[in-house]
Amino acid sequence: MFGEIAPRYDFLNRLLSFGIDRAWRRRTIATLNLPQGSEVLDLCCGTGDLALAFADSGAAVCGADFTLPMLQAALRKGHKQEQTVRWLQADAQALPFADNSFDAVTIAFGIRNVEDPQRGLRECRRVLRPGGRLAILEFFPIPNPIWRGMFRFYFLHVLPLIAKVVRAGRTGAYRYLPESVDNFATPEEFRQWMEETGMHFEKDLALTGGVARLLIARKESAES
Repeated sequence: MFGEIAPRYDFLNRLLSFGIDRAWRRRTIATLNLPQGSEVLDLCCGTGDLALAFADSGAAVCGADFTLPMLQAALRKGHKQEQTVRWLQADAQALPFADNSFDAVTIAFGIRNVEDPQRGLRECRRVLRPGGRLAILEFFPIPNPIWRGMFRFYFLHVLPLIAKVVRAGRTGAYRYLPESVDNFATPEEFRQWMEETGMHFEKDLALTGGVARLLIARKESAES
C-alpha cells in the first residue's frame, strides 16, 4: 500500500494537511535542539522530509524505512536538495545498528504502521546513546471533543471525496489512516510504553489542537 502511494505521497500530505505537516516537523527539530553534528536516525522516514530537514539543521542523518519505493523517493529528493543522508531499508522491529549508535531517534507518523510498536520502541532505545532522546510525532486519538469531531468529519467525509479523484487515494491508504488512528494507543498509553522500555518521559506537546502530538523520552541508563 505504501509503495503504491510513494510517487504522490508528498503531494497528498501537503494537500490533506494544508501544509501544516511541515510546521509539525520544524517543531520537532526545534524542540530537540540538537548540537551540530549530532547523529540522528529518522525511522519510518517515508519520503525523507524529516530526515532532510535534520540534515539542513546540521545533523548527520540516517533515514530508514521498510518500504523501498518510499526510500527511492527520498533518495531523489535528497539529490535535488543536495543533502547527504544515508538511506537504508530496515525493519523498525529489528534495526541493523549496534547498541548506542545515535544521539536521537525520530519517528514521524510511522509508529502506528509498525506491527509491534512496543518492540519498535525497545529497538529505538537500544540504538540510542545514553542521554539520547526519542521523539515520536504522531496522530493519536484526540481527547478534545471539538477537535476530535472536526478530525473525524474531515477524514470520514472530505478525505474520501479527494481520494476518488487521486489514484493514490484509491489504494485504501486514506481509509486506513483514520482507522489506524482510532485503533491506536492513547497518548497516555503510549507514554507508558515508552517508560516500560526504561526511558524517562520528558514531553507531550499537543500540536494544532491535539490533531498531532510530539512525545519525547530520554535514555538515561548506561545499559544498552
